[in-house]
Amino acid sequence: MSSYDETNEEIHDEIHEALHRIAHVDYTKPIIRNASVPVLYEEALANEKGTALTSQGALALNSGQKKGRSPKDKRVVDEPSSTNDIWWGPVNIKISETSFMVNRERAIDYLNTRSRLYVFDGFAGWDPKYRIKVRVVCARAYHALFMRNMLIRPTDEELANFGEPDFTIFNAGQFPANRYTTGMTSTTSIAVNFERREMVILGTQYAGEMKKGIFTVMHYLMPKAGVLSLHSSANEGPDGDVSLFFGLSGTGKTTLSADPHRFLIGDDEHCWSNDGIFNIEGGCYAKCISLSAEKEPEIYGAIRFGSVVENVVFNPATRVIDFDDDSLTENTRCAYPIDFIPNAKLPCIGGHPKNIILLTCDAFGVLPPVSKLSPAQVSYHFISGYTAKIAGTEEGVTEPQATFSTCFGAPFLVWHPTKYASMLAEKMQEHKASAWLINTGWNGGAYGTGKRISLKYSRAIIDAIHSGALDNAEYENYPIFNLQIPKEVAGVPSDVLNPAKSWLGTKESYDATLKKLGGLFVENFKAYADKASSEVQAAGPIL
Repeated sequence: MSSYDETNEEIHDEIHEALHRIAHVDYTKPIIRNASVPVLYEEALANEKGTALTSQGALALNSGQKKGRSPKDKRVVDEPSSTNDIWWGPVNIKISETSFMVNRERAIDYLNTRSRLYVFDGFAGWDPKYRIKVRVVCARAYHALFMRNMLIRPTDEELANFGEPDFTIFNAGQFPANRYTTGMTSTTSIAVNFERREMVILGTQYAGEMKKGIFTVMHYLMPKAGVLSLHSSANEGPDGDVSLFFGLSGTGKTTLSADPHRFLIGDDEHCWSNDGIFNIEGGCYAKCISLSAEKEPEIYGAIRFGSVVENVVFNPATRVIDFDDDSLTENTRCAYPIDFIPNAKLPCIGGHPKNIILLTCDAFGVLPPVSKLSPAQVSYHFISGYTAKIAGTEEGVTEPQATFSTCFGAPFLVWHPTKYASMLAEKMQEHKASAWLINTGWNGGAYGTGKRISLKYSRAIIDAIHSGALDNAEYENYPIFNLQIPKEVAGVPSDVLNPAKSWLGTKESYDATLKKLGGLFVENFKAYADKASSEVQAAGPIL
């Protein structure tokens, strides 16, 4: 019999008392708090169907029906203490306090039916001045291990003195929400209550909801404390110079910030305080699709004992993972502690950023591979958050599609985007940071005509930024977008630097495509113009 099996004896330790007080958890139920990796492996393998040990030592788990986040099912409680702060709309959909409490009761009732519960207590934010204490209460060892990797793990002393958490997640993802509860549109619900400092998950076992839920919480609390929260990666050079990388999926954020000559501060979520940069997380959540030791050796090497791999396909006999198999989902993932990356900087804290790098994958082929941005242009392009999706396979779809995600992370924002943009502008001005727009997309023409900008060219551009070479380069103006583009970058052909020179089609087709993309920017920005300054509004394309 496991030492965690239920007995009739009552357990009156700190965690049982805390959960009995807030969630009426039975004193006889085993509550496994901050278990070690081997214990969580054993628990998952013994109790969770579809769990397996892979040949690399990572634990393979299945997240059930949901293989990704459900942004349309995210809700925020409309309550007096926060209602005037929140950017209400499609990102932050209102739910009443009553509906939240119905969902909370439903989640707690489900958790109380389980034979055992798991708790992980950890921190969000590496700077002790700003970190928050997070408690995760769940019914799957998978979820406990995932958050053990993604939160900052406390020392024994910190755990002994943990006290009351600042935020609690009740994850009852195996149990559905009631579709007839007011405000529900499906059986899935991810609801945040800032007044109660709680998050309730129903109807999805996808672990990424917890990670991004805490990011949403930090996106609210940090700006309130005068600290800028950012959806970005960050690294640091040997001389202590910090760079921030912003970019949506497929732009090269993870690839370009993983530089063997620089230390990784973090791959996804950061804060910029008066003291510098700090990572919010204690781990990384990397995509696994088409992963190989040759292409991304650091991430490949991090898939080992202690890691969680989600929704991957593996050989049932050898347990070797097939990273190219997307039959379950294209969104295969691995969660691992950041110290599994050889050149990670611990603690994950750095100085004030010297360079701000906005990444886009422009499939129209008209944005330059590198542009130096003015302060107003940084705000404009940060608020815009542009990239492009490649044309699909449906008949008649022959052109790329522009995608805008404000602040390069719209689903996680709580305040209006201009709050984050103005804070970024103030920080950059105060610390004299340089800013760059990097296009890792197409050159010579749109998708289908031109070709993707070589990764070696993008790396050469990033190297030129870090060496300071681009600070002293000669620039020319790029029309419509009014961007400053360098005439020369070591290791990059000069015609590649100016899309007008590399365009393979007619001048008329180039001009039309440039104006078309400019028009899409202008149209998208109308949604934010009412709260943007006149300088920022004027920093966009001039048609």
